[in-house]
Amino acid sequence: MSKKVLVISSSLRPNSNSNALADAFAEGAASAGNEVEKISLRGKNIGFCRGCLACQKLGHCVINDDAPEITEKMLHADVLVFATPIYYYEMSGQLKTLLDRANALFPSDYAFRDIYLLASATEDEPDTDERAIHGLEGWIACYEKCRLAGTVFAGGVTEPGAIAGHPALETARAMGAAIA
Repeated sequence: MSKKVLVISSSLRPNSNSNALADAFAEGAASAGNEVEKISLRGKNIGFCRGCLACQKLGHCVINDDAPEITEKMLHADVLVFATPIYYYEMSGQLKTLLDRANALFPSDYAFRDIYLLASATEDEPDTDERAIHGLEGWIACYEKCRLAGTVFAGGVTEPGAIAGHPALETARAMGAAIA
């Protein structure tokens, strides 16, 4: 049975390394027969959460920008995949802002169960993505029916496209292909 996989790439840079990881994961998931949609936050208008909690009653955010459409897609996806560059050992601000804006999902009957994090960074130490993982786990902890199903990290990639040939691309592709 195929799953609905939503891949969200949060890099704002053209030809970004984290976006390449997102593409590889999406290719793998599609090759396994899953329905895959990829959204880039590049060019999207996503404002900060105001903390008004109106979304908890309405089921959607009252801010008129691109976030409600994305969170609606998140609601119906079986699998969520977040791709981010690592800035100062943490996920990108645009991804964190989207996660904050997904507050409308909290009281909902969301479909997602498995969540993946794909990250790239200039730094090449094995624990470079640790804080980004921890930050995402904090969001996941609010959704009792889901789990962090896997992570992929590509370190040592600075310039756009530097990830070409990096083993993390195949790891992301294989992880996507394993979704069944």
